[in-house]
Amino acid sequence: MSDLVAYVDGGSLGNPGPSGIGVIIDGSADGTIRIAKWIGHQDNNVAEYVALLEALQCALRLNAAALHVFSDSEVVVRQMKGEYNCRSPRLYSLNWICRKLARSLDFSIAHVRREDNAEANDLASSAARNAEAPANVNSEEQELAGVGNVHVRL
Repeated sequence: MSDLVAYVDGGSLGNPGPSGIGVIIDGSADGTIRIAKWIGHQDNNVAEYVALLEALQCALRLNAAALHVFSDSEVVVRQMKGEYNCRSPRLYSLNWICRKLARSLDFSIAHVRREDNAEANDLASSAARNAEAPANVNSEEQELAGVGNVHVRL
């Protein structure tokens, strides 16, 4: 079992609008995993949570012992740490699922400046712009990790 480090980002073109997620996971025996997925029409905060959810699901599929996440979303980071209450029904469900999955790991989450999360941001932006053809940056790495599509109904 390994310790993984993930950089996650989600974004939408408009708020709400076409949305994508970007996830970079380091520490896997198979090398760096890069994920870019279109997630439909969502708002920015939903996209940020879906990116975190994708990282958590990937870590669990890889049987990781720990997952250390870096996100440029203060809302997601502070809600996951319990510093902010989650009042939005849409975000509450995603927050609850992420917190439940996080309890299966030695989990930590920290805020990083947007410029320190540029690669994940680029993946999320690319996925949002390519709505007709969801971008799998490295499908071979995704297959190795067993990462499937994220489906969110809100």
